[in-house]
Amino acid sequence: QEPSMPWALNTRKQSPPAHHSQQPHPRHPRSSGMESGQSPEEQLAPLRQAVKQQGELVRQLKQDQVPQVDVDRAVAELKARKRILEAKELALQPKDDIIDRAKMEDTLKRRFFYDQAFAIYGGVSGLYDFGPVGCALKNNIIQIWRQHFIQEEQILEIDCTMLTPEPVLKTSGHVEKFADFMVKDVKNGECFRADHLLKAHLQKLMSDKKCTAEKKAEMEAVLTQMDNFGQQDLAELFVKYNVKSPITLNDLSPPVSFNLMFQTSIETAQGIFLNFKRLLEFNQGKLPFAAAQIGNSFRNEISPRSGLIRVREFTMAEIEHFVDPNEKNHPRFENVADLSILLYSSKAQLSGESAHKMRLGDAVEQGVINNSVLGYFIGRIYLYLVKVGVSPDKLRFRQHMENEMAHYACDCWDAETKTSYGWIEIVGCADRSCYDLSCHARATKVPLVAEKPLKEPKTINVVQFEANKGALGKAFKKDAKLVLEYLAICDACYISEMEQLLNQKGEFSIETEGKTFVLTKDMVSVKKFQKTIHVEEIVPNVIEPSFGLGRIMYTVFEHTFQIRQGDEQRTYFSFPAIVAPYKCSVLPLSQNQEFVPFVKELRYARTDEIGVAFGVTIDFDTVNRTPHTATLRDRDSMRQIRAEISELPGIVRDLANGLISWANVEEKYPIFEGQETGKKDTTEE
Repeated sequence: QEPSMPWALNTRKQSPPAHHSQQPHPRHPRSSGMESGQSPEEQLAPLRQAVKQQGELVRQLKQDQVPQVDVDRAVAELKARKRILEAKELALQPKDDIIDRAKMEDTLKRRFFYDQAFAIYGGVSGLYDFGPVGCALKNNIIQIWRQHFIQEEQILEIDCTMLTPEPVLKTSGHVEKFADFMVKDVKNGECFRADHLLKAHLQKLMSDKKCTAEKKAEMEAVLTQMDNFGQQDLAELFVKYNVKSPITLNDLSPPVSFNLMFQTSIETAQGIFLNFKRLLEFNQGKLPFAAAQIGNSFRNEISPRSGLIRVREFTMAEIEHFVDPNEKNHPRFENVADLSILLYSSKAQLSGESAHKMRLGDAVEQGVINNSVLGYFIGRIYLYLVKVGVSPDKLRFRQHMENEMAHYACDCWDAETKTSYGWIEIVGCADRSCYDLSCHARATKVPLVAEKPLKEPKTINVVQFEANKGALGKAFKKDAKLVLEYLAICDACYISEMEQLLNQKGEFSIETEGKTFVLTKDMVSVKKFQKTIHVEEIVPNVIEPSFGLGRIMYTVFEHTFQIRQGDEQRTYFSFPAIVAPYKCSVLPLSQNQEFVPFVKELRYARTDEIGVAFGVTIDFDTVNRTPHTATLRDRDSMRQIRAEISELPGIVRDLANGLISWANVEEKYPIFEGQETGKKDTTEE
């Protein structure tokens, strides 16, 4: 997923106005002085109040239109308080809700679901190879994604090149977005992400018993504003706190900007936008329509960590749903309107509240979710994630707060799952308005619009740039033509934004053909008039669900990992049958050769530990009695039924496709207990 854009603000030079003093920073839960006898909600109450107070301060600062640097500092403090609240909420969860990650990772590695790439050479951080079981699970998750979205929603799938020229990424904003600061060990060249290293160093200093309360408060303030520090700020802090390499204790280089995109880069969604005209033609010029693409993305991650959660190469699946900006109503929204989903709205976050379940129809009707198209995809994403094995009790949709939202976005929600690493984002669902198509249209001078025939002619308001050719020619000479061509294809949204800059600052800048031009009021103005039209040209808005398949897969591992009650050595994954790498194992009760023909007839695979959903056992009754029967065992309940061999393939097929449940099977066939009584479970061999 795209990283949040780092704040590059100098927060050292100004402080909030006196009448907007910061609220005192809440103490960390571990040192909060809370009584152990308090209920969880009593322990969380002061932390919720601290978030609420800071949220009110942020709103007040914006309302009073104070300098942006002060707003950003207050927002950084708000985010810090939210993190403390969330950490405490996770710490208070029931012990049996916490998985044994070490035991799970041992199972994953031992059964070769996946392992670190180039392992025999010592491995490379952030790169993983998937084994036979991992490949099967990943392919099933992708196949169900295709069925759930592309087939059921009639989405147009495309497959674009993964090599993208830099100008495309520059236009889409990825060159600017994908940047962090890094430092380097001056002797061995090992790189570290500057903010992460500084944070770890300060936390270590604060844990020292010799650290005074005053010093702790000072360092706490630095941690609170970490997201706001620019390159120079970080350089000064590294010197002030004498930060060294945590591995070698060698000196570190000053922080430098580090592009998270490789020199040759891809970002799966851009191919869809660049092929918009062809896709629109394929759809006979009609809106709405959607396109999708699945592909690998690469991220020049400084410090990969957390297994499949933060890696250098990952598979993404993205949908771009193009819609008339004046008709954001999905015709099938009623199909998901009654879903009750855990929503964590921006308002709740600002108030220190927890996420709470809400009916999707009510969320759209009350304006919590901006429109029914966005609401529809949130519902469909929820159904997909639950289908592939994400626990609905550990799944929430968190709305981006105003300060997180890109300036062009109308609304944005992230599907987040609770894991042993805390809440992690696995799907983003954003209403990106007309941003991408408009940017590429301006950069290429190719109109990316849809035509909408009108039933009756109508009069519309037109907004366009009016250029002073003489002033442009005098200022830019032969380049004036480039500027005129650029201004001629700008859309109304962009023109309105630039008009505001003209009014506020007296100028704005444009970039075309690799050159930047500053335009002033004497060179360009904004002309507004009315005209009658019979066909309306519109720049579609786009709703973008973006899926990180590696993170979804990791979530499924954690949410389905189980340890057999009474036998802690027996671990297994309770994958839904529809995504289970193997649907059914067929096992003989012994190696008796009489069993072989029946085993061959029903095929063979391995067992519970790799998530096989069902097991068929061939025994002496199969051989000696007619009609020939065998037992069918459910992995999760370990209960068995007995049925004729000719019926078993159909039963397993229907179970695997989700057409029937194990309860349905037990209704039709009696429970069988004979073969396992007093014996070791033969399907574990």
